[in-house]
Amino acid sequence: MAALFARLREGAGAAWRDYVRHPFVEALADGSLKREAFRNFLIQDYLFLIQYARAYALLAYKLEDLPDIQAALETAKALIETEMPLHVEYCAGWGVSEPEMRAAPPALEMLAYTRYVLEVGFTGDALELLAALAPCIAGYAEIGAWAAAQTAPANPYGDWINTYTGDEYLQAVNASLAMIDRAAATSGAEARLPRLQAIFTQATKLEAAFWNTGWVLQA
Repeated sequence: MAALFARLREGAGAAWRDYVRHPFVEALADGSLKREAFRNFLIQDYLFLIQYARAYALLAYKLEDLPDIQAALETAKALIETEMPLHVEYCAGWGVSEPEMRAAPPALEMLAYTRYVLEVGFTGDALELLAALAPCIAGYAEIGAWAAAQTAPANPYGDWINTYTGDEYLQAVNASLAMIDRAAATSGAEARLPRLQAIFTQATKLEAAFWNTGWVLQA
């Protein structure tokens, strides 16, 4: 079968565009996003990363092939030991400390999104969880590439955008999408496509809603 992510992305239709071209993304790209809106997003993204690491730990449990188990655990480890410290360091430059982020109340959008992904993981198999995780990791690569092509050199959000165009991130995206295809090949994905599409599209809609944790302060 064709690459599963490509089919799911196409099947998500307008929901995908609403996610990758959300007004928050467009304001990031042109540099017009308010500082406070971005700061609020960064705080919620810190809380999100904790739950995202939990989801990859759960994925490791759901997988059966040893190399994939190891890859999922390495992703969870990288999120905790590399991505989160980098996020904390970056946020410090925006005047946001880790204690402040840790103490912040979670936004409803963050709770809805992460609890949905974890619920899919608890009740479904590895392929279903991978479908729920895919919009985040692959979508940010698409967003980064588009935003980088639009942004001016003086854009205050340029460093954030460039994070998602770097080789290390793109390698992680490719590894994740390859894992989806491996799981699809052994899990009867064709017959399950309607369910997988429903999960992917719902996660995409929740990703779009997550931008509102910052965008609400832009108005």
